Amino acid sequence: MIDMKGKVAVVFGLANKRSIAYAIAQKLAEAGATLALSYQSERLQKDSEQLLEDLGQRDTGRLFQCDVSSDEQIDRVFAQLKDAFGQIDTVVHSIGFAPNIKNTVLNTTREDFRIAHDVSVYSLIALARAAAPLMPQGGSILTLTYYGAEKVFPNYNIMGVAKAALESTVRYLAADLGPQSIRVNAISAGPIKTLAARGISDFTQILNAVEQRGPLRRNVDPLEVGNTALFLSSSLASGITGETTYVDCGYNITGL
Repeated sequence: MIDMKGKVAVVFGLANKRSIAYAIAQKLAEAGATLALSYQSERLQKDSEQLLEDLGQRDTGRLFQCDVSSDEQIDRVFAQLKDAFGQIDTVVHSIGFAPNIKNTVLNTTREDFRIAHDVSVYSLIALARAAAPLMPQGGSILTLTYYGAEKVFPNYNIMGVAKAALESTVRYLAADLGPQSIRVNAISAGPIKTLAARGISDFTQILNAVEQRGPLRRNVDPLEVGNTALFLSSSLASGITGETTYVDCGYNITGL
């Protein structure tokens, strides 16, 4: 069993129990990590308080408000994290947004392209830069991606382009932060029925394809993604950085 007692994990993008971020936070908490959760705006504060309690961290965990499109808010949150914990061990970046995702890439506006990459990609750079000083003994930074970064999926559109940029960013950040023993990795999760997935038209078509053609003939469970995140956050993964790890029941290896 992986022991994360005495470790601090900061999770960005945990909005509800049906999210992948919640499954990751659940596994980190079960392993003994202390959680710090961020919420985007004041209207989400009460929901985040309940999530922290549901994770068994009401007395030990912390909540922080942070809109990752604001450098000022990111700087403030990490100053608060330093005051609260001194140092941190894991950062989970579970953030992605593309306005008007139903538009094809061809019909994506310049502004929608900018927002998608700012929120989904640059936020990882900003969080990594702020987190690094609080990881004096090294640490783990994780983000979430999807196979749509490599292959064209119906209706994934500009988010696929952003995820491709995110995966490249992981590799470059891994090179930048490696000398500080900070590892940066991505988890490419298979399709999961999250609230965010509702924004993708005909999402059921993707789920059915995985069940029919994936080697395990089923879709992935969010807790399986959580287990992988726990492993990558632990010392067992001390030699792994810059990688995209697939947790998709093997779908990515298939052709027809």
